[in-house]
Amino acid sequence: MKKKENTFQKIKRKLLSKYRLVIINEETFEEQVYFRLARFNVIVISTIVISLFTTGTFFIVSYTSLKEYIPGYSSTELRLNAAKNAFRLDSVIIAMEKSRIHFASLQKALSGETEIEDSIVIRNNENNIKKESFIDLGKGLNDSLLREIVFQEDKYNIIGNKESKVDFVLFTPAKGEISEKYNPEEKHYGVDIVLAKDAPIKSVNEGTVIFSEWSAETGYVIIIEHPYRLISVYKHNSALSKIQGDNVKAGEVIATAGNTGEYSTGWHLHFELWSEGYSMNPIHFIDFKSEEL
Repeated sequence: MKKKENTFQKIKRKLLSKYRLVIINEETFEEQVYFRLARFNVIVISTIVISLFTTGTFFIVSYTSLKEYIPGYSSTELRLNAAKNAFRLDSVIIAMEKSRIHFASLQKALSGETEIEDSIVIRNNENNIKKESFIDLGKGLNDSLLREIVFQEDKYNIIGNKESKVDFVLFTPAKGEISEKYNPEEKHYGVDIVLAKDAPIKSVNEGTVIFSEWSAETGYVIIIEHPYRLISVYKHNSALSKIQGDNVKAGEVIATAGNTGEYSTGWHLHFELWSEGYSMNPIHFIDFKSEEL
């Protein structure tokens, strides 16, 4: 009597049973090729082929440009453009921030507004630098300007260069007696020089005219931006010989002395110096009683 097979044995027998796969010519019925296979062999071979195909497809798609055609993947060109745009945006932000800071400093010079504490600190620093220059180096008033600019850059600018060999000298805008001194506590951020009617007013150094207009309070005003972000302001003029955008040379006549504006009390020049949005005492850099250079 034949022994009855259990389930495992039935599955094993089916998997290991040999089958013959024959390819026959349809017209002559002649056997062309035949294969002896078992279900287990077919399963193993199919698994290997599918695995190789899947692995190959994965690597081809992952490391070639074909992945760009699969939804969800961005193209290489788009990623490069995104990176370039990110760098450009960062550069634009930095440029805008620099322009904002520069505009703020110009706005302070135009409006004549600054923090009193800052002006006092700068004035004290100017006094210290002036004393050190006289004792240690024996330099004049004009020669101390560059040291003050570099000092302020070191104080307010992280990347300020502590050593500079560039010579930067200021010319006297006009010769005369000082009727009112620099006094930031009273919001007087410059000096008043008594002058004769229509006396020539000269630029203290080369630069570009950034403002040349009439103001009800200060009359005809001209403002010049010089190298090292130094700004000079000339107020209460009777006439202006330069317009906004003009380039001027050191010592070039830019206006004539006047008595214009509500705040004027006589023929004089109100002169101011600004650096990085902070006012500075002009008498520490210019000798208004000295002979012209």
